[in-house]
Amino acid sequence: MRSRIITIGDIHGHSAALKSILDLASPGQEDTVVFLGDYIDRGPDSRGVIEQVIELADHCQVISLLGNHEEMFLDALADGRYFRTWFENGGGAALKSYGTDREVSKIPLGHIDFLSSLRRIYETDSHFFIHANYAPNWPLEQHDSNTALWLPLVEIPGPHYSGKIAVVGHTPQSNGEILDCGHLICIDTGCGFGGFLTALDVTDGQIWQVDEQGRART
Repeated sequence: MRSRIITIGDIHGHSAALKSILDLASPGQEDTVVFLGDYIDRGPDSRGVIEQVIELADHCQVISLLGNHEEMFLDALADGRYFRTWFENGGGAALKSYGTDREVSKIPLGHIDFLSSLRRIYETDSHFFIHANYAPNWPLEQHDSNTALWLPLVEIPGPHYSGKIAVVGHTPQSNGEILDCGHLICIDTGCGFGGFLTALDVTDGQIWQVDEQGRART
């Protein structure tokens, strides 16, 4: 059986959507699932999303990338001066999923360890995966936080000099369709903004989409 590389876009606390899309894609032991970040904030169940991602590692290989919302949380955890920024950008909803309004201490240590362990970039022979954006002429390992996690696709960057196809999230596609520029694919289709959660098998192009309640898109 061939192995697949399935990448999943920004989830933003919508655990029902994540459960449904994993049921549809049904990754197995030979498959790799690459999450593009933004597991938390905005939606009703950030806790449930993290629990599912951690548990998935028992069934397939999981690559979990850092998003700007995780960076905001980690900044708030390290320095209380950043708490308000995170809280007002969806962190309040994340805390509610842990049964609290403002107590970060209510978040289990295992979840904090998971969020602290997230990597910035993942590469295969043909693709690289990064949360937000990239610079065409920069080595991937040298990408700064602003470019990798925050820079929206206001302008489409040119092909990366490695020749690999970039797969990103972060910039919601309001029409609910994947943005495919050939050398760049954006699979953030607006989950957290009333849109869809998207999963893409980069090995054969198969796409799965569900709405925020977990209903498959027809």
